[in-house]
Amino acid sequence: MQLPYSEELNTGYLARLFDNTSECYKLFWFKAIVHKVFTENRTVLTYEELIDKMIADAWYMVTEYHLNLGPNDTLEKAVNRLKLTNPGLKSSAKEQTIIDLLSLSTDKELLKYKRTLTLNVPYRLQAPFLPELKGKAWDVKAQDLITRINQERLLMYYFGNYNSLSTEITVQDEWANYIRRNYEIIMGWIEYNMIQYLQRRNPSVPGISDKLYPPEERKLEKVKKYWKLILSFGPINEIYNNELITDKNISIDHFVPWSYVAHDEFWNLSPTTKSINSSKSNNLPEWDIYFKRLAALEYRSYQLIWDCEAVHKEFESCAREHINSTDVRGRLFREGQSLREFTGELETLILPVYKSAQNCGFSEWVYTDKWYDKRLSI
Repeated sequence: MQLPYSEELNTGYLARLFDNTSECYKLFWFKAIVHKVFTENRTVLTYEELIDKMIADAWYMVTEYHLNLGPNDTLEKAVNRLKLTNPGLKSSAKEQTIIDLLSLSTDKELLKYKRTLTLNVPYRLQAPFLPELKGKAWDVKAQDLITRINQERLLMYYFGNYNSLSTEITVQDEWANYIRRNYEIIMGWIEYNMIQYLQRRNPSVPGISDKLYPPEERKLEKVKKYWKLILSFGPINEIYNNELITDKNISIDHFVPWSYVAHDEFWNLSPTTKSINSSKSNNLPEWDIYFKRLAALEYRSYQLIWDCEAVHKEFESCAREHINSTDVRGRLFREGQSLREFTGELETLILPVYKSAQNCGFSEWVYTDKWYDKRLSI
């Protein structure tokens, strides 16, 4: 992906910012700068406000999606520390709420992480602009490094006197104007590099590109309409506590949480009630208890697909939007399967994804209720 050319600036150096990205910090630091310059029209920025923006940008992908930002990553530690010290803060919290908490926090551990994040990235981000600065020249006190870097010409930004988290950078007018003119392209370029980085760090996690930001509202109306039609053929009890599903209480559940799979594939969706769906949240249903119930419920609808023309028609409508693999459709929904065959195909699809989510830290969940016996079969 190429950046827009400029006759005034060395965009070749800019294009090399992420050439040696062994950690995520450069990506988040530069993204914070670009955001501040464009959305707030500011060029003088403190270390602390940029670090707070980095933590806010990483908040959702770490707390909701459990993405690994790197081995022993300080940004990830800062996010988890903020979560620990604010147990009521939801993964869906607004960015400004997170930034306000960070700016007011006196937690020593969190402040330590914030200071650690300033040790290298403010300086090393501009390494492509500083080809003469090599090796041990980087390993000096912050104020000495600032004095050395500030002697260079045509950098993106320069430094004020070192003052820990209150240290300021000043983005040069030419670069600020370039960012404002080309904001969408630059953000797309940053996101492209971030996706590549996160894919390397999370090789078994699907849908990385959908996990940079909180999701837009998901559209499951066709699936809900399909299951409401199934209800018209006889009562259906959901799989977690055997509760009767009705037109009024129906909700569509992702067996493996959406926050891991980042898709609405038909084979991972089943009906439950609104209250139980809320209780389950983004946890993994305990496999040994719930998978066979899921398979039995899905098999009932599978039989109706081939026995009833109206259900088949509604299934076709869902499939166009919620089954994106012809191979999956051919294997799981082919006509004439027994329960055992169908269960085997469904397990082949879901179990590897389930195991991968476990490895990423998603917790197993069992529905608990004083009237509920988890040995109850579907």
